[in-house]
Amino acid sequence: MRYGFIGSYGSPAQQVRLARECEAHGWDGFFTWDGVSLDAGEFDAGPTWDPFALLGAIAAVTERITLGAMVFAAPRRRPWELAQQALTVDHLSGGRLVLPVGLGVPIDRAFTSVHEQPESLRDRARLLDDVLGWLERSWSTETFAYEGDRIVTGDFQFPQAPVNGRIPVWPVGVWDAARPPRRSLDRALRWDGIVPQVRGASPEDAEPSPDDIAALSRWVAEHRGDAAQPFDIVFQGRLDDDPAVAAEQARAAEAAGVTWWMESWWDPATVTPEWLLERARLGPPTA
Repeated sequence: MRYGFIGSYGSPAQQVRLARECEAHGWDGFFTWDGVSLDAGEFDAGPTWDPFALLGAIAAVTERITLGAMVFAAPRRRPWELAQQALTVDHLSGGRLVLPVGLGVPIDRAFTSVHEQPESLRDRARLLDDVLGWLERSWSTETFAYEGDRIVTGDFQFPQAPVNGRIPVWPVGVWDAARPPRRSLDRALRWDGIVPQVRGASPEDAEPSPDDIAALSRWVAEHRGDAAQPFDIVFQGRLDDDPAVAAEQARAAEAAGVTWWMESWWDPATVTPEWLLERARLGPPTA
Protein backbone atom coordinates (compact mmCIF):
# COMPACT_ATOMS: atom_id res chain seq x y z
CA MET A 1 0.00 0.00 0.00
CA ARG A 2 1.19 3.50 -0.84
CA TYR A 3 0.56 6.70 1.08
CA GLY A 4 -0.56 10.05 -0.30
CA PHE A 5 -0.95 13.37 1.50
CA ILE A 6 -3.62 15.92 0.58
CA GLY A 7 -2.64 19.58 0.76
CA SER A 8 -6.02 20.86 1.90
CA TYR A 9 -4.88 24.36 2.93
CA GLY A 10 -2.13 26.83 2.14
CA SER A 11 -0.86 29.37 -0.37
CA PRO A 12 0.84 28.10 -3.54
CA ALA A 13 4.25 28.58 -1.91
CA GLN A 14 3.09 26.69 1.20
CA GLN A 15 1.72 23.88 -0.96
CA VAL A 16 5.02 23.55 -2.83
CA ARG A 17 6.91 23.41 0.47
CA LEU A 18 4.46 20.86 1.85
CA ALA A 19 4.94 18.63 -1.21
CA ARG A 20 8.72 18.76 -0.83
CA GLU A 21 8.42 17.81 2.84
CA CYS A 22 6.13 14.92 1.89
CA GLU A 23 8.76 13.61 -0.50
CA ALA A 24 11.51 14.06 2.09
CA HIS A 25 9.57 12.20 4.80
CA GLY A 26 8.55 9.06 2.96
CA TRP A 27 5.13 9.80 1.49
CA ASP A 28 4.47 8.27 -1.91
CA GLY A 29 2.24 11.01 -3.31
CA PHE A 30 1.08 14.59 -2.93
CA PHE A 31 -2.42 15.64 -3.94
CA THR A 32 -4.00 19.06 -4.13
CA TRP A 33 -7.73 19.65 -4.87
CA ASP A 34 -9.83 21.21 -7.61
CA GLY A 35 -12.36 23.97 -6.98
CA VAL A 36 -12.99 27.43 -8.45
CA SER A 37 -15.42 29.48 -6.32
CA LEU A 38 -16.97 27.64 -3.39
CA ASP A 39 -20.29 28.63 -1.91
CA ALA A 40 -19.11 27.23 1.39
CA GLY A 41 -21.49 28.80 3.92
CA GLU A 42 -19.99 28.43 7.38
CA PHE A 43 -17.09 26.40 6.03
CA ASP A 44 -14.16 28.76 5.50
CA ALA A 45 -12.59 27.14 2.46
CA GLY A 46 -10.17 29.99 1.82
CA PRO A 47 -8.78 30.76 -1.64
CA THR A 48 -8.65 28.16 -4.39
CA TRP A 49 -5.72 27.57 -6.73
CA ASP A 50 -5.46 26.09 -10.20
CA PRO A 51 -4.39 22.50 -9.58
CA PHE A 52 -2.41 22.03 -12.78
CA ALA A 53 -0.39 25.22 -12.26
CA LEU A 54 0.31 24.11 -8.71
CA LEU A 55 1.25 20.57 -9.72
CA GLY A 56 3.53 21.91 -12.45
CA ALA A 57 5.44 23.92 -9.86
CA ILE A 58 5.64 20.89 -7.56
CA ALA A 59 6.75 18.63 -10.41
CA ALA A 60 9.72 20.92 -11.01
CA VAL A 61 11.01 20.63 -7.41
CA THR A 62 10.30 16.94 -6.67
CA GLU A 63 11.68 13.74 -8.14
CA ARG A 64 9.82 10.73 -6.79
CA ILE A 65 6.30 11.33 -5.51
CA THR A 66 3.11 10.74 -7.47
CA LEU A 67 1.10 13.92 -8.15
CA GLY A 68 -2.63 14.54 -8.55
CA ALA A 69 -5.72 16.19 -7.08
CA MET A 70 -8.54 14.79 -4.96
CA VAL A 71 -10.37 15.11 -7.21
CA PHE A 72 -10.30 16.78 -10.62
CA ALA A 73 -13.77 18.05 -11.59
CA ALA A 74 -13.49 16.81 -15.17
CA PRO A 75 -17.03 17.68 -16.41
CA ARG A 76 -16.43 21.44 -16.09
CA ARG A 77 -13.17 21.31 -18.08
CA ARG A 78 -12.93 21.47 -21.86
CA PRO A 79 -11.36 18.12 -22.78
CA TRP A 80 -8.81 19.64 -25.16
CA GLU A 81 -7.66 22.01 -22.40
CA LEU A 82 -7.60 19.18 -19.85
CA ALA A 83 -5.54 17.08 -22.28
CA GLN A 84 -2.98 19.86 -22.71
CA GLN A 85 -2.77 20.62 -18.98
CA ALA A 86 -2.39 16.97 -18.00
CA LEU A 87 0.16 16.26 -20.72
CA THR A 88 2.26 19.23 -19.61
CA VAL A 89 2.38 18.17 -15.95
CA ASP A 90 2.92 14.56 -16.96
CA HIS A 91 6.05 15.53 -18.90
CA LEU A 92 7.29 18.01 -16.29
CA SER A 93 7.08 15.25 -13.67
CA GLY A 94 8.54 12.46 -15.80
CA GLY A 95 5.26 10.53 -15.85
CA ARG A 96 4.24 10.92 -12.19
CA LEU A 97 0.75 12.38 -12.72
CA VAL A 98 -2.46 10.49 -11.93
CA LEU A 99 -5.99 11.76 -12.57
CA PRO A 100 -8.57 11.08 -9.84
CA VAL A 101 -11.77 12.39 -11.44
CA GLY A 102 -15.33 13.03 -10.34
CA LEU A 103 -18.45 15.05 -11.06
CA GLY A 104 -17.35 18.06 -8.98
CA VAL A 105 -18.52 19.28 -5.59
CA PRO A 106 -22.11 20.63 -5.49
CA ILE A 107 -21.04 23.90 -3.79
CA ASP A 108 -18.72 25.00 -6.62
CA ARG A 109 -20.16 28.04 -8.40
CA ALA A 110 -18.28 26.92 -11.52
CA PHE A 111 -21.21 24.51 -11.81
CA THR A 112 -24.09 26.25 -10.06
CA SER A 113 -23.56 29.73 -11.55
CA VAL A 114 -22.71 28.71 -15.12
CA HIS A 115 -25.77 28.00 -17.23
CA GLU A 116 -23.94 25.92 -19.82
CA GLN A 117 -23.14 23.28 -17.20
CA PRO A 118 -25.61 20.37 -16.95
CA GLU A 119 -27.84 20.60 -13.90
CA SER A 120 -28.51 16.93 -13.25
CA LEU A 121 -25.90 14.54 -11.92
CA ARG A 122 -26.89 12.04 -14.61
CA ASP A 123 -26.10 14.53 -17.38
CA ARG A 124 -22.89 15.51 -15.66
CA ALA A 125 -21.92 11.84 -15.50
CA ARG A 126 -22.48 11.50 -19.24
CA LEU A 127 -20.30 14.53 -19.78
CA LEU A 128 -17.60 12.98 -17.57
CA ASP A 129 -17.62 9.86 -19.74
CA ASP A 130 -17.20 11.97 -22.88
CA VAL A 131 -14.37 14.02 -21.36
CA LEU A 132 -12.52 10.85 -20.41
CA GLY A 133 -13.16 9.24 -23.78
CA TRP A 134 -11.83 12.35 -25.55
CA LEU A 135 -8.81 12.45 -23.26
CA GLU A 136 -7.89 8.86 -24.01
CA ARG A 137 -8.15 9.47 -27.75
CA SER A 138 -5.74 12.39 -27.40
CA TRP A 139 -3.03 10.05 -26.10
CA SER A 140 -2.90 8.10 -29.38
CA THR A 141 -0.78 10.86 -31.05
CA GLU A 142 -2.96 10.34 -34.15
CA THR A 143 -5.41 12.81 -35.68
CA PHE A 144 -8.91 12.06 -34.41
CA ALA A 145 -12.43 13.43 -34.40
CA TYR A 146 -14.83 12.67 -31.57
CA GLU A 147 -18.56 12.12 -31.40
CA GLY A 148 -19.95 11.36 -27.97
CA ASP A 149 -23.19 11.85 -26.10
CA ARG A 150 -22.35 15.40 -24.96
CA ILE A 151 -19.14 16.29 -26.82
CA VAL A 152 -18.65 16.39 -30.59
CA THR A 153 -15.49 17.81 -32.15
CA GLY A 154 -13.69 17.85 -35.44
CA ASP A 155 -10.05 16.88 -35.85
CA PHE A 156 -7.48 17.24 -33.09
CA GLN A 157 -3.96 15.89 -32.74
CA PHE A 158 -1.55 15.82 -29.82
CA PRO A 159 1.66 14.51 -31.42
CA GLN A 160 3.33 13.79 -28.07
CA ALA A 161 1.99 10.94 -25.93
CA PRO A 162 2.18 10.87 -22.14
CA VAL A 163 5.52 9.69 -20.77
CA ASN A 164 4.19 6.19 -20.03
CA GLY A 165 1.78 6.07 -22.96
CA ARG A 166 -1.23 6.99 -20.83
CA ILE A 167 -2.03 8.71 -17.55
CA PRO A 168 -3.75 6.60 -14.87
CA VAL A 169 -7.37 7.64 -14.26
CA TRP A 170 -9.16 6.97 -10.96
CA PRO A 171 -12.89 7.83 -11.19
CA VAL A 172 -14.97 8.36 -8.08
CA GLY A 173 -17.35 5.44 -7.63
CA VAL A 174 -20.26 5.09 -5.21
CA TRP A 175 -20.35 1.83 -3.29
CA ASP A 176 -23.52 0.28 -1.90
CA ALA A 177 -23.15 -3.39 -1.00
CA ALA A 178 -26.94 -3.95 -1.10
CA ARG A 179 -27.31 -2.42 -4.57
CA PRO A 180 -24.03 -1.59 -6.33
CA PRO A 181 -24.60 1.43 -8.65
CA ARG A 182 -23.42 -0.14 -11.88
CA ARG A 183 -22.93 3.01 -13.98
CA SER A 184 -20.60 4.56 -11.41
CA LEU A 185 -18.70 1.33 -10.75
CA ASP A 186 -18.53 0.24 -14.38
CA ARG A 187 -16.95 3.58 -15.25
CA ALA A 188 -14.17 2.91 -12.73
CA LEU A 189 -13.66 -0.62 -14.08
CA ARG A 190 -12.95 0.83 -17.53
CA TRP A 191 -10.06 2.82 -16.11
CA ASP A 192 -7.19 2.32 -13.66
CA GLY A 193 -8.66 2.62 -10.18
CA ILE A 194 -11.48 3.91 -8.03
CA VAL A 195 -11.95 6.58 -5.37
CA PRO A 196 -14.81 4.93 -3.46
CA GLN A 197 -17.54 6.77 -1.60
CA VAL A 198 -20.63 5.58 0.22
CA ARG A 199 -23.86 7.52 0.43
CA GLY A 200 -23.65 10.18 3.14
CA ALA A 201 -24.68 13.72 4.00
CA SER A 202 -21.12 14.99 4.60
CA PRO A 203 -17.64 14.18 3.25
CA GLU A 204 -16.89 12.25 6.43
CA ASP A 205 -20.15 10.29 6.16
CA ALA A 206 -19.23 9.41 2.58
CA GLU A 207 -15.95 7.77 3.59
CA PRO A 208 -16.19 3.98 3.30
CA SER A 209 -15.29 1.73 6.21
CA PRO A 210 -12.76 -1.12 5.95
CA ASP A 211 -15.74 -3.49 5.62
CA ASP A 212 -17.05 -1.41 2.71
CA ILE A 213 -13.62 -1.52 1.06
CA ALA A 214 -13.36 -5.28 1.53
CA ALA A 215 -16.76 -5.81 -0.10
CA LEU A 216 -15.86 -3.44 -2.93
CA SER A 217 -12.53 -5.18 -3.45
CA ARG A 218 -14.29 -8.53 -3.83
CA TRP A 219 -16.79 -6.98 -6.26
CA VAL A 220 -13.97 -5.50 -8.36
CA ALA A 221 -12.16 -8.86 -8.46
CA GLU A 222 -15.34 -10.55 -9.69
CA HIS A 223 -16.20 -7.99 -12.36
CA ARG A 224 -12.91 -6.82 -13.85
CA GLY A 225 -12.23 -8.13 -17.32
CA ASP A 226 -8.42 -8.16 -17.04
CA ALA A 227 -7.34 -8.85 -13.49
CA ALA A 228 -3.68 -8.86 -14.57
CA GLN A 229 -3.72 -5.08 -15.08
CA PRO A 230 -3.05 -2.92 -12.01
CA PHE A 231 -6.13 -1.41 -10.38
CA ASP A 232 -5.98 1.01 -7.47
CA ILE A 233 -8.47 1.35 -4.63
CA VAL A 234 -8.00 4.76 -3.05
CA PHE A 235 -9.06 5.40 0.56
CA GLN A 236 -9.27 8.82 2.22
CA GLY A 237 -8.67 8.68 5.96
CA ARG A 238 -6.81 10.16 8.91
CA LEU A 239 -4.02 8.34 10.66
CA ASP A 240 -3.99 8.40 14.44
CA ASP A 241 -1.40 10.38 16.40
CA ASP A 242 -0.25 7.18 18.10
CA PRO A 243 2.18 5.40 15.70
CA ALA A 244 1.03 1.97 16.86
CA VAL A 245 -2.63 2.80 16.24
CA ALA A 246 -1.77 4.38 12.87
CA ALA A 247 0.10 1.23 11.86
CA GLU A 248 -2.94 -0.87 12.78
CA GLN A 249 -5.20 1.43 10.74
CA ALA A 250 -2.90 0.98 7.77
CA ARG A 251 -2.76 -2.81 8.14
CA ALA A 252 -6.55 -3.02 8.29
CA ALA A 253 -6.92 -0.86 5.19
CA GLU A 254 -4.36 -2.88 3.24
CA ALA A 255 -5.97 -6.15 4.29
CA ALA A 256 -9.31 -4.83 3.00
CA GLY A 257 -7.79 -4.14 -0.42
CA VAL A 258 -6.72 -0.49 -0.27
CA THR A 259 -3.73 0.29 -2.51
CA TRP A 260 -3.51 4.04 -1.75
CA TRP A 261 -4.12 5.62 1.67
CA MET A 262 -4.83 9.36 1.29
CA GLU A 263 -4.14 11.36 4.44
CA SER A 264 -7.09 13.76 4.33
CA TRP A 265 -7.63 16.61 6.81
CA TRP A 266 -10.25 19.31 6.13
CA ASP A 267 -11.58 20.72 9.43
CA PRO A 268 -10.94 24.49 9.22
CA ALA A 269 -11.26 24.79 13.00
CA THR A 270 -8.12 22.72 13.59
CA VAL A 271 -6.20 22.38 10.33
CA THR A 272 -3.77 25.07 9.17
CA PRO A 273 -0.92 25.03 6.63
CA GLU A 274 1.55 24.90 9.51
CA TRP A 275 -0.30 21.98 11.10
CA LEU A 276 -0.27 20.09 7.80
CA LEU A 277 3.48 20.65 7.51
CA GLU A 278 4.11 19.14 10.94
CA ARG A 279 1.76 16.27 10.13
CA ALA A 280 3.59 15.53 6.89
CA ARG A 281 6.91 15.44 8.70
CA LEU A 282 5.67 12.52 10.81
CA GLY A 283 5.68 10.41 7.66
CA PRO A 284 3.48 7.39 6.94
CA PRO A 285 3.43 4.27 9.16
CA THR A 286 6.59 2.20 8.98
CA ALA A 287 5.29 -1.08 10.40
